[in-house]
Amino acid sequence: MADSKSLLNVSNIETAYYGRLTVLRGVSLEVRQGHIVTLLGSNGAGKSTLLKTIMGMIPDQPEKGAVEFAGQRLNGRDPEDIARLGIGYVLEGRGIFPELTVEENLRLGAYTRQSGTDIAGDLARTHALFPILQERRMQFAGTLSGGEQQMLAIARALLMRPRLLMLDEPSLGLAPRLVAEIFRVIAEINRDGTSILLVEQNARMALGVAHYGYVLESGRLVLEGPAKELVENPNVQELYLGVRGELSVKGYKRYKIKRRWA
Repeated sequence: MADSKSLLNVSNIETAYYGRLTVLRGVSLEVRQGHIVTLLGSNGAGKSTLLKTIMGMIPDQPEKGAVEFAGQRLNGRDPEDIARLGIGYVLEGRGIFPELTVEENLRLGAYTRQSGTDIAGDLARTHALFPILQERRMQFAGTLSGGEQQMLAIARALLMRPRLLMLDEPSLGLAPRLVAEIFRVIAEINRDGTSILLVEQNARMALGVAHYGYVLESGRLVLEGPAKELVENPNVQELYLGVRGELSVKGYKRYKIKRRWA
């Protein structure tokens, strides 16, 4: 059984993408209530596949293992059911509707909800987080800059009032100033009580906001630990933080950190 403080538990899952190539092999991770957990790894490691498996977006997957959210098993559920349980997902590439206005995109995020008053309040909150979206609310989403589109995608997911927000590469392709702004907002969302599972190539920024981290390589978890310890790990420094060292990927198992929650 999951720990009472656990929100998301992924247990020894194996996922074959479209029934052919096995992408995830025995992957287990945990997101605790109120925490930011980051998932690091090179391109093709299986990070996006893991998020899609959690969200029920790959048919008939996982082949083995279990995914549980708030004590409920997610295996076999469709994405809409999973969203209704309280998981918001911002895909890599944002997935906004370019032919709709900013406000129309935002209101689509609240499709699972009933109360117009509550929605109005949450719209005000997203405008406070992203003031530019209020300025551009009647503008077609496709005319926004890349950074503005990313803000819109995150804000739309927040309109669901998720207990867990999954973000796939939120800083991809953004200028450094906008990257800093996105991570400021991620930290603020978490302070307001939303747990976050973050896939991010910018390891330094991700570990700077996260409580805990995992490293995924070739579909297997090779390293995990509190974010502050991963920052100091020689392999993470060399492979993800640009710090030159003497260790290589072969050193992962020697330096594996046992699971310890602060």
